[in-house]
Amino acid sequence: MKLFFVMSLLLTGLFSTAQIGGNSTYQFLNVPVSSRVGAMGGSALSIRDDDPNLTLNNPSLLTQPMSTTVTLTYLNYFADINYGYVSYIHDFKKWGTFSGGLNYIDYGKFLETDAGGNELGNFTADEYAFVLGWGKSIDSLFSVGANLKPIYSNLYEYHSFGMALDIAATYYNPKSNVGVSATVRNIGMQITTYVEGAEREPIPFEIQLGVSKKLKYVPIRLSVDLVQLQNWNLAFNDSTYITNANNKLTEEEKIEKNQTSIWDEAFRHVIVGAEIIPSKSFSVRFGLNIKRRAELGLDDRAGLAGLSWGFGFRIKKFYFSYGSARYHLAGTSNHFTVSTNIGDFYKNDQLPVQPKEKKVKPAKENKVKPVKEKKVKAPKSAQE
Repeated sequence: MKLFFVMSLLLTGLFSTAQIGGNSTYQFLNVPVSSRVGAMGGSALSIRDDDPNLTLNNPSLLTQPMSTTVTLTYLNYFADINYGYVSYIHDFKKWGTFSGGLNYIDYGKFLETDAGGNELGNFTADEYAFVLGWGKSIDSLFSVGANLKPIYSNLYEYHSFGMALDIAATYYNPKSNVGVSATVRNIGMQITTYVEGAEREPIPFEIQLGVSKKLKYVPIRLSVDLVQLQNWNLAFNDSTYITNANNKLTEEEKIEKNQTSIWDEAFRHVIVGAEIIPSKSFSVRFGLNIKRRAELGLDDRAGLAGLSWGFGFRIKKFYFSYGSARYHLAGTSNHFTVSTNIGDFYKNDQLPVQPKEKKVKPAKENKVKPVKEKKVKAPKSAQE
């Protein structure tokens, strides 16, 4: 266990350069794929209720009750982009709980043309991450986990291979229903570049922290996640160009207008989620991604940008989930997830069928009639 944390700290120091969107490759690793995660704003780190769909982002949530669970997720993304995740989980007792999965994104077909506009045919683009997960409980309160992710990217005639590692730790107190999780995601590097001899591009490294609390007397769970903690400067001021081009402003006024407030920077790290859980078989979810709303919402008409919602329900042995996340006025992502524990299908079949007990009528008591004593006459000689 000590070696696990030492290696994690060393790798974190090597690859923890600050990156945001557009400055790294393999950006599909940051797309929230699970319906539950999508419905809660794009992050649900510290919820420990044996949901296999949360382990992709936090492997320390892998637990023994998830063993033999299969989960399938499909995300209808933008511009005919298809995104999905499939996984299987198995518990190996003292070794911990392991998962194997495939996280993929298919960008669809593209028309290839030459410089003159002549059509040459079609080509495709897709990326894959093979996820090998491990989680283990240290005691009744703490658990740790890791995801190893070999990555393959295919973009037209350009190919790249990379390797990433996620490490995570979770504290969960079942008495107070409080969960706290910390994750360090995408520690690693691009091993082979798209163009031979080119410099390696960074991958989307990220540090996250999450807290959740299920209320005692109300069927509601609240969660707050802090994302991109490795980089304080997340705000992008899209009016900088206009401000700098305004000759009526002094240099001091331009600098003041281009500055982002400390509160604006702080809240862009925050994702808020809530769940209403009237029963174990049904729940409704809501989320707010403040950074997404600040960046993609229009100044005069933000609409529902940054807001998300969804629900989940169980039908017999299957659990279905849907999530909808609003990114912009132009579009919404739709998440669909189904999971089942295949162990539930054969456990009952292995049990012997108990025959119905037949009611046995009590036996009738045979009444024994008393034997009447016969009078025997004595012989005459005896009478004399």
